Amino acid sequence: SFTMNTYLFVYDLMQFCGHSWIFTNMIIRFISFGKDSLADTFYSLGLVMRLCQLLSVLEILHILIGIDKSRLFPRFLQITERIIVLFVVINSQEEVQGKYVVCVLFFLWNVLDVVRYTYNMLARTGIYYLPLTWLNFSLCIPLYPLSVLAKAFAIWVSLPYFESFGTYSIKLPFPITFSIYFPYVLKIYLLVLLIGMCFIIQNLFSERKAHLGAGNIEKKRS
Repeated sequence: SFTMNTYLFVYDLMQFCGHSWIFTNMIIRFISFGKDSLADTFYSLGLVMRLCQLLSVLEILHILIGIDKSRLFPRFLQITERIIVLFVVINSQEEVQGKYVVCVLFFLWNVLDVVRYTYNMLARTGIYYLPLTWLNFSLCIPLYPLSVLAKAFAIWVSLPYFESFGTYSIKLPFPITFSIYFPYVLKIYLLVLLIGMCFIIQNLFSERKAHLGAGNIEKKRS
């Protein structure tokens, strides 16, 4: 138990360092270069963001082997949403990488993750600050739907490029008449994304109630 707890603390610390580095650089770049820094966000910070998101796949494994008590399906949805949008949509289309929506996505993701991993690190050591607990389970409720809308917008603006370049579209030659037109797949995924948002928001409210109920707050204070 001590070994697993130490491992989870180190994992949360690594994620905190990565996301706080991205967030700090975004702020400094905006102060230094203004709007010019927004279009350059992916080129400057995309590598670290991709590493952080790849590392987050371990959280699914943590739940499966039982060292993390979070619910599997909501966490799986949240992680796969980011992986698909970041690696499949943004990373594959250079024209999308310079859009302002990428900066918006990075900002929302990092605000949420800096708070979440800070809370997790302290929780591993048995430290619970009520303002941080409230922020962790409250901030995600307005910001998560905004991030979903930003993901949907990123997918939408990428559709013309997938149509023009045929990226990921597959057409097998005769006699196997089978084809996958990837823009159609993305349009279907937009619907899945919005349906998943409703489910995850419901789960976020349940988590907030579970952690911020009067009984739980008193227990953590003691």
